[in-house]
Amino acid sequence: ICHLYEGPVVGGWYKVLDRFIPGTTKVDALKKMLLDQGGFAPCFLGCFLPLVGALNGLSAQDNWAKLQRDYPDALITNYYLWPAVQLANFYLVPLHYRLAVVQCVAVIWNSYLSWKAHRL
Repeated sequence: ICHLYEGPVVGGWYKVLDRFIPGTTKVDALKKMLLDQGGFAPCFLGCFLPLVGALNGLSAQDNWAKLQRDYPDALITNYYLWPAVQLANFYLVPLHYRLAVVQCVAVIWNSYLSWKAHRL
């Protein structure tokens, strides 16, 4: 489920972000990373975790309780990994390769998210 949801959403986000903040300077990369991690990452996780819960058959009440329990830790863990990855990605990697770079790092990240999403 991670890749079915993540690939199209993240790929589309990178295109929007590059149109909104064109350029590849260090300042441009920093702006992109801040928007990505300040806006996109919280929304992405807030949609991903309940989606997995719903697909696993959780009731709305159980899904909400699980989201309240797991979301803060998942977001904090996100901030340990992704800001540095995204800063390098936005500064050093051309747009058409960014999703591939993220997918390489996401092997580890998605394992964590899967564990978090499926934990009772």
